[in-house]
Amino acid sequence: MKILGFVALGVSALGLAGTASAQDFMMEPTYGTIQLSSGFQPDPHEIDLRAGGSLDASEKLGSNCPGYVADAPDYDLMYDSGSGSLPLIITVRSAYDTTLVINTPDGDWICDDDSGPSHNPSVRFDPGSDGLYDIWVGTYERGSLQDATLVISELSSSED
Repeated sequence: MKILGFVALGVSALGLAGTASAQDFMMEPTYGTIQLSSGFQPDPHEIDLRAGGSLDASEKLGSNCPGYVADAPDYDLMYDSGSGSLPLIITVRSAYDTTLVINTPDGDWICDDDSGPSHNPSVRFDPGSDGLYDIWVGTYERGSLQDATLVISELSSSED
């Protein structure tokens, strides 16, 4: 899998860790599960949630994975890429400083802080892969829950 776009802005903003023990991706996601196929409508798909938690992601996934997250994923995305030619872009929109942690279908852990619009976290998979994406949205203060919107798109990570 090749990761391009917003995450390519800086290696320091992207943390990759192999199959290290981390948040419990086997738990039921707090804000639900969606199954999306390539060309899904409406695009973007948006989910309002409360970001944050009590687990320091950097303790489990390394220093390139900042933020406090919940044990259970915030949201699960089951994605069918169809022809596999479109990107899959996962972004957070929030007035607060949030982070993004994703367990990919390949079992890789990907973290981001400020690669998206207005210094929000954003990860672009180019192209998106078939399978389950477990998604956590974190904050920089332990236990602090902040309003955020998770944005899933094949077209854009803009805030428009």
